[in-house]
Order: sequence, then C-alpha cells, then structure tokens
Amino acid sequence: MPDPAAPVLLVSDHVAGAVHVVTVPEGAVTGRLTGRHLSEHAGFLALPGGRVACVDDRRGELLVLDPFGETLVERAVPVAVPAEHLAGDPSGRRLVVTTGLGGNTAPWSDLLTVADLATGEAARVRTRAGEPGVTVLDGGDPLVVLRHREPGALAVHRFASLLAAPPGCPVVPPDTLLPLPPDGHGDACDPGPGEVFAAAGDGVHRARRSGGTLVAGAVIPWESPARGWYLRLDTRRRALWSTLRGGPPDPLRWPEWSNQAWRHDLATGRTARTDLGPGLVFRLALARSHTAFTRVHPDGDELVLLGADGTVRRLPLPAMEGAPRRGGTPWEGVQRRAVAASPGSDWVAVTRGGHGEVHLADARTGREAARVRLDTPLHHGGHLVLRTRHDGAAGDPVGR
Repeated sequence: MPDPAAPVLLVSDHVAGAVHVVTVPEGAVTGRLTGRHLSEHAGFLALPGGRVACVDDRRGELLVLDPFGETLVERAVPVAVPAEHLAGDPSGRRLVVTTGLGGNTAPWSDLLTVADLATGEAARVRTRAGEPGVTVLDGGDPLVVLRHREPGALAVHRFASLLAAPPGCPVVPPDTLLPLPPDGHGDACDPGPGEVFAAAGDGVHRARRSGGTLVAGAVIPWESPARGWYLRLDTRRRALWSTLRGGPPDPLRWPEWSNQAWRHDLATGRTARTDLGPGLVFRLALARSHTAFTRVHPDGDELVLLGADGTVRRLPLPAMEGAPRRGGTPWEGVQRRAVAASPGSDWVAVTRGGHGEVHLADARTGREAARVRLDTPLHHGGHLVLRTRHDGAAGDPVGR
C-alpha cells in the first residue's frame, strides 16, 4: 500500500487497456489493472480522500479507484458509453456521466447516467444527442447542468428526478434552459458560491444557482483575439485557467498556432495572460505553486512551468516517434502527451506517447527527477492523474 503522505500517480494506457500505479518521485510501479480501457476524454475525477473516478469505455463501467487503499478498485457501476464528460458533487457521492461521439464522426447518443454512490442507485435517461459537458451543483437539492452546443444552452435537471426515472432510458426534458452561444467547449464549476462556467468564442459564460434554476452573470472576456477551448477551476487560489489558442484556423498549420496561459482571479476579477509559445498546447495541470503545460512543436517539445510569482521555466522533452508533423493535423493518428500534477505537491508528470515513458519533474527547479518506463506504449499519450491523500483536488468537481 502506498505511503498516504506521498504522491501517487495513476497512468492509463487506454489503447492497451492498462492502468499503472506509480510512486512519486521514485517512479516504482506498485500496481496494475489490465483489461481496463479508460475514457481519455472523460478523464479522471478527483474524489475526497485521494480517490478518483473514471469510466471504462469498453466494459461500460464507472470505476472508483483508491490508489492509497488495499484494493485499487473500490466500486464499479454500470454506465452508458462512450463516456464524454464526467462530473460530481463536492462530496463525491453523486456522479454524472454524459455520452459523446466515441469512435464515430457525428453525435449519435443522447444517454446520460446518474449514480448515487452512497445508496448504490443508478439510472439512465435520454437528454439530447451531442457532446454535452456536465457540472453538478449541490445546495441541498443537487442540480445537474448540461452544456449543449448547436444550439447552445445550459440545461438544468434535478439530480433526484433523474435518479428516480423509470427503467427503459426515458427522455427527460430539462427543468429550465439558459441560452449559450453555439460554440461552447470547456466547463468548470465553483461549488462554494454555486457557479458554473462555460468557455465560448466570446469569453467565459457564467451562471449562478438561484433556487432550482440558474441566473446568467456577466461574460468574462478573453481580452484577446484568441479563445480558450479548455477550462479549469484552480482550487488553490479560486481562479479559472485556460489556454488561449490563436493563429490560422487551418489545423494543417498547427505549428503556427499561438498559445497563452489565461488566468482569471474570481475574487478580484483580474485576468493575466502569459505567452507559452507556438504549436499545440491544450490541457494543463495544477501543482502546489505552479501551473504546468506541455507544448508540442516540430522544432522541439517542452514542459512549461508557470510559477505563482510569474516566473516561467521550460524543460525540453525528448522527441516522440509518430509525433505531429508539419503538413498534418496535430491529433489524427499521432502521438501526444498527457500532463498531471496535484495541488498538494510540487511534482509534475508528463508522458511520452508511443514510448511508454513518463517524465517526473520538480516544478520548483524545472528539472527532471526521474523517468518511468512502463511495459505498455502509452499510445496517444495515455492519461494521468497525480494525487496526495488530502490535496484538496476534489474541490474541482469536473473530470480532467
């Protein structure tokens, strides 16, 4: 059993169907699950006590994993797949899984699964086909908020009503709808004040719970000609983070894309932007005093560490065979990188897709401390989550 005071890394190879448990910073593999093809898109949801939730897309199961426990798989609940997004309430009791495209080219599934881990109850209903994002607001009578596109909307459902739906996957219309632009992509939830956020082309749309519905707030502008496609709540200092992508819209010209780290302080309303460099930058990870980004570019990849004091450290990463190249797109049939960190630790992990390697870096020094070599290749970069037992990461109740 891992030391409860030390960080633990879970590494998912969703193509090979394996999950590795790795100690940090030693890099020792102490456990493994096989035959588990986790949804890379739905990601990992941090739960209280160092646990995480994720979805096995092949078996159609929501898994609760405890890397600090005697048994890694604590719970398995049948859910509809392919999993698109995963979210829960701050207690980690009520979880919601939406379905998306999976291996298809057009939206086809409108199934939504809700589960109450305390009672063991679960239900599936039909909502609307698409690629819906999801957040859950508590407040005594939990609300499930779905973010839809084309047409854009925030659809509000009572969790209790969804859970009480009869068998047969009935269609359940929302209780209320709040309009959104049609290009929403990226979700965050601030449980304390009961706010949800959705990234769109014109900025971050925000809405606050009022009784059983939502009331729209002022849009937070990007203050840039670029926009964010990913949104994350910073549990360390109550802020929103994104990566602003600009430049030519043609994906074949991705090496020319510009990238900025975008941070909006929810207490002061101030926004800060930091240039990250050209290429492909997407997801980010939050360590104790740093925010980590991976940048992929034909001229060289790097891990970018942005300190709370504004300092920027750049760690060059070895090239990946099968990496995105000039003249091709940065996501079809290519290798990628995943990044993970914990707000309770200074360690950052980043994968080398196709090579079965994970780099462990100390954010305080910007140097690599260890390199883990696994027995699966981590095609497409795999997916990671880094936890300490009491790191507060569960304050962000959206899967990453």
